[in-house]
Amino acid sequence: MKREIKERTILDRFAEDFADIVKKHAKYIIVSGFVVIAHGRSRGTEDVDMIIERIGKETFKTMHNDLLLAGFECIQSEDSDVIYDDYLKEKTSVRYIRKGHFLPEMELKLARDELDEYQITTRKKLPLTGLDLYFSSIEMNIAFKEELLTSEKDIDDAEHLRIIYSDELDEIRRLRLS
Repeated sequence: MKREIKERTILDRFAEDFADIVKKHAKYIIVSGFVVIAHGRSRGTEDVDMIIERIGKETFKTMHNDLLLAGFECIQSEDSDVIYDDYLKEKTSVRYIRKGHFLPEMELKLARDELDEYQITTRKKLPLTGLDLYFSSIEMNIAFKEELLTSEKDIDDAEHLRIIYSDELDEIRRLRLS
């Protein structure tokens, strides 16, 4: 099934432009609300959540510089040493925006644990979105929203994904029961 929406949203373009820079330096995944928005769920968000593999400071500095050259800036600091040492290394996310614009934001964080690393190694492009982006698997998105996040919005997001991917989720269930 192809994505029926022909025009990209501001959020779509922002995410793809940002990911085009990041992918030159690190593996990444898009998680959380943007996953369901990219699948047609109508709800608001002001940010896209991205987890990148753990990278060293020098690699981050190069990536940060490339983001600056591409027209992005980090809200927390201009100094890549501060961003890496005071935030990312301490497992705190940072937010990037396009220069001169407050929204949307890219919330960027390094993989924090084995679960984040697993999601990155099993990342997928999801053709139904029509976007050239890597996402964590649908199964992981549903599990996070239903088991960890559990807000009404997250439960509704999980239900939206269950409806869209019902055939695939049923096939997985059948294979596990065989």
